Amino acid sequence: MKIKVKVKPNAKKEEVVQTGKDQYQVKVSVPPEKGKANKRVVELLSKHLNVPKSRIKLLKGETSREKLFEVEK
Repeated sequence: MKIKVKVKPNAKKEEVVQTGKDQYQVKVSVPPEKGKANKRVVELLSKHLNVPKSRIKLLKGETSREKLFEVEK
């Protein structure tokens, strides 16, 4: 399954909010440098979707706030 994620880095509170079918907004407290935010997004999605981190792959948007992930169930 593919999901679209809008990331908000440097947030005060970390959270995952489903904004539509297969669309999420993820707030992370880390800055968007050296892949730190992407790594934290994967960790939060893993918890929220109850899927191991190894099954979540970033397909598009490594340096963008709009990202596309593939999640293997």
